Amino acid sequence: MVDTKQLPQFGPGDTVTVSWEIKEGEKTRVQDFTGVVIAKKGKEDYKTFVVRKIATGGIGVERIFPLYSPQLKALEVVRQGKARRSKLYYLRQRIGKQALKVKARQ
Repeated sequence: MVDTKQLPQFGPGDTVTVSWEIKEGEKTRVQDFTGVVIAKKGKEDYKTFVVRKIATGGIGVERIFPLYSPQLKALEVVRQGKARRSKLYYLRQRIGKQALKVKARQ
């Protein structure tokens, strides 16, 4: 589990890489999921965030990650985005590169 003091500040519009531990049978491995944060929800210990990426073939994939889960191994902010709303659900209707376009924060 990532220490809460070590988590970077991030918000909607930021591109993040989430390292998540996956158990397959008796083996465990860490898988990275890189995408745009489109929402943050919850309060206190039950916070979650939604990350959306465009997979092969132009298919949009979203995953919901609990912020304080023991499976969360690392969280890295790749790019900071400037969002004027807290929920970026409008990105779901966009196609191709436009689906991930959020203005960069200076």
